Amino acid sequence: MLRRFGREFLQRYPQPPGVVRTLRSLAACRTAALGGQVTRCRQCGQVTYHYHSCGDRHCPQCGGSKRALWLAQRQADLLPAPYFHVVFTLPHELSALALGNRRLLYGLLFEAAAETLLEVAANPRHLGARVGVLAVLHTWGQQLEHHAHVHCVVPGGGLACDGAGVLAQPPRWLSCRPNWFLPVKVLSQVFRGKYLAKLRAAHERGDVHVAGSTAALAKPACWRAWLGALYQKPWVVYAKEPFGGPEQVLKYLTGYTHRVALSNRRLLKLEGDRVTLSWKDYRDGCQRKQLALEAVELLRRFSLHVLPRRLVRIRQYGLLANRDRKERLARCRELLGAERATAPSTDGGPSPLAAEPARPPLPSAALVRACLLAVLLPLVLPAAVAVPAAAAPLGNVVVEPRCASCGGYLETIWQAERPRGKHRGGPSPWDSS
Repeated sequence: MLRRFGREFLQRYPQPPGVVRTLRSLAACRTAALGGQVTRCRQCGQVTYHYHSCGDRHCPQCGGSKRALWLAQRQADLLPAPYFHVVFTLPHELSALALGNRRLLYGLLFEAAAETLLEVAANPRHLGARVGVLAVLHTWGQQLEHHAHVHCVVPGGGLACDGAGVLAQPPRWLSCRPNWFLPVKVLSQVFRGKYLAKLRAAHERGDVHVAGSTAALAKPACWRAWLGALYQKPWVVYAKEPFGGPEQVLKYLTGYTHRVALSNRRLLKLEGDRVTLSWKDYRDGCQRKQLALEAVELLRRFSLHVLPRRLVRIRQYGLLANRDRKERLARCRELLGAERATAPSTDGGPSPLAAEPARPPLPSAALVRACLLAVLLPLVLPAAVAVPAAAAPLGNVVVEPRCASCGGYLETIWQAERPRGKHRGGPSPWDSS
């Protein structure tokens, strides 16, 4: 679709260089423009094409192994405690400004959401503990309209601290009430205040750029009136304990941690210049429906969600911050184990918390890589024949690729390296096959 309608889309809707570069990468993905090899079976003559992938984080085809590895690493960080799914959403009035200042406003969204969770959780009136936050940025809705929000996965407890966030000594674990994390109304008000205060400070520094539909905000009176209306509007914050545990939320987030907005399975058909995609209507009982759009309009909506280069869209705060994370999580597990062992029972019998079986150990990242290699290697090199281990050292094992249809030997008839540096751009991918 990009190769067929990309040129028309760019002529109708001019895009900044970063978006054009991303669309070129996606159009060239798994084509001869990125190199690869073509093999032919010496016995049956079957020709097989293996082209390199683009590896772009916006590509709906790439990132499968990266997603699996990320999921395994995040599951390894899970604590034996209840988890909550918290979502912070920007109001629709900020969409136009956010699209013109993506790096700035998305960064403020991360900062305001994390500071809100850490500050409200540290308040002794609510929890009095320092929690961990895993935050993932989403900028789209089911119909690919702009809908900026950040998903947060937070454990239902943390290390005891004072109102300023200073950890208590000796450290101890504080758990929240069952099925209750933090008051949503308080989270909404604090989040709104922090975000708008940061936005106001950025505007005073001259970091906010206005143009097009937001050009009127260049006038100080219009800016103050617009900002005042945002202060009066209630901001949406969602917080709930997931029914399937934290693993369910992580699997949901994994679908879009290494791609953006759209997966190939949602594209149902392309007829002429119209594309039909499936979407889930949450207001109608999560019913699956179909939406028909012009291909150029679909590309326009997809381009709304292309992120600036080097913008980190998965971040961790609090107990999950990168520095000394392993030591902090190990200490939390020790405290949670002691808490379960000494939890009081209501009927005088053994504590149900103490009797609860421990979470089974999760696979390490190295084990996940090995499993992925074992699964993917036969797909890339079917019916491969290796020299026995006794005949050659492990480092000198030779793999002979065989044909998947007849088992004959394969020969390479074309091969090209992946272009790098100034050669990566290559010819225009538009209107090509």
